Amino acid sequence: MNNDVVLEMRHIAMKFDGVQVLDDVNLTLRSGEVQALVGENGAGKSTLMKILIGMYQPTAGEIECKGNTVRFRNIKDSQEHGISMIFQEFNQVKHLTVMENIYLGREPLTKAGLMDYKAMFKQSKQLLESMGVEISPNMYVRELTVAKQQLVEIAKALSNKAEIIIMDEPTSALSNKEIEHLMNMIGMLKRAGKSIIFISHKLEEIYRICDYVTVLRDGKHIYSGLLNGLDEKDLIKMMVDREITEMYPKEKVNAKDIVLEVKGLARNHEFQNINFEVREGEILGLAGLMGAGRTEVIETIMGIRKADSGEIFIRGKRIRNRLAADAIKNGILMAPEDRKKNGLVLKLTVKDNLLMSALRKCVKAGYIRHNLEKQYAEYYIKELNIRGTLNQICSTLSGGNQQKIVLGRVLNADPDLIILDEPTRGIDVKTKSEIHKLMSDLAKRGKAILMVSSEMGEILGMSDRIVVLHEGEQMITLKREEADANIIMQYAMGKKEVLVV
Repeated sequence: MNNDVVLEMRHIAMKFDGVQVLDDVNLTLRSGEVQALVGENGAGKSTLMKILIGMYQPTAGEIECKGNTVRFRNIKDSQEHGISMIFQEFNQVKHLTVMENIYLGREPLTKAGLMDYKAMFKQSKQLLESMGVEISPNMYVRELTVAKQQLVEIAKALSNKAEIIIMDEPTSALSNKEIEHLMNMIGMLKRAGKSIIFISHKLEEIYRICDYVTVLRDGKHIYSGLLNGLDEKDLIKMMVDREITEMYPKEKVNAKDIVLEVKGLARNHEFQNINFEVREGEILGLAGLMGAGRTEVIETIMGIRKADSGEIFIRGKRIRNRLAADAIKNGILMAPEDRKKNGLVLKLTVKDNLLMSALRKCVKAGYIRHNLEKQYAEYYIKELNIRGTLNQICSTLSGGNQQKIVLGRVLNADPDLIILDEPTRGIDVKTKSEIHKLMSDLAKRGKAILMVSSEMGEILGMSDRIVVLHEGEQMITLKREEADANIIMQYAMGKKEVLVV
């Protein structure tokens, strides 16, 4: 590593729908440096990198690349300046060959203007061999392992003469042997003078290959500095330190009868041997980092995914949810993570969406009673403080109001168990507080709530007990008084024995 600065991002700010997701963030990258970009889920890491590659335009701030102030309008602009990003979910065309993916959109042509497959094969072969990768350029990408698909992505970046390579959670789906190969590849790139931004939650990898670290927390720049000499527990504390304030108005409720019980639940390659229960009046938090299996577990409970083994009980009765409709009949409703895609029909009205799960309540003598529709919809508009009218189209509302409608739809069906997947993601602080108050009130009324959240404050502030997952394994179940951010983060990173911070 040398001290030649190849990239500076200064005072970067970003808002989505009025929500501040990045605020005055700075990042400096030097030639031949591997820099870790760390923080909790939702800290702003991916957003910052998407700004760097031109996917998003920042609200404020500037980028300087190799001494020149730049403004990337799209990914092509950033690639022309030698910047490439390898996403966690690869941007590949699986039915094309390795060489076609490497040169996609930049295929070599013959003098006649036709695709020059011979040149493409030769150049791809030379590139892969220079990387020490044994993959035939003629192989179809769909035939490769995830690790080899990742190497194809690196080859694509190098073919594009990338000097700055961003790797987003590059080891999340790799075996130990494949991770070792990738570590060696990163070392080779570093020796060749390439600069790498390495996004990962795995501290052992960060300390092994990174020179420098930048920490983000809640969209703010917390720290940048050399990793050498920085204690692991100090790094963890910078990532998670915060106060639990009135944002989390959770009241103590004496949990009563068991509503949901999960025994030995497993699904191949996603999670195994999951065991927990949720009681009346309890909020059970499901914590873990990206890829931990949280959403997969709750979607299996809902019948969206099929379990390979294990049992699910509602109030002591074993149930089999083959479809989400079965779960609803069994008294389970979920507010999904992606409200626009899975929680709402955006082209329908507020009233239609609020009544979607409980239209039967409005049916008398075989007919839909419009006065009952209006009555129930108006009740939840008032109860949840939804800023919208009965007949307003949902797509015209803010994200916070859309989320309230999703919750209203769930509550209208009066379920025994409410599953909340990222209940406050992407909404403003005031609406977050309102939703947290609603959750606390529901628990006081005796509702059983299972909550998945990537926000540490939300997990700590709203949960009575916390189940921590790591790569599909249930690490521990903590009581509210036993948990703090550092303990949860260490278990979420796969540590069997935690450090006292």
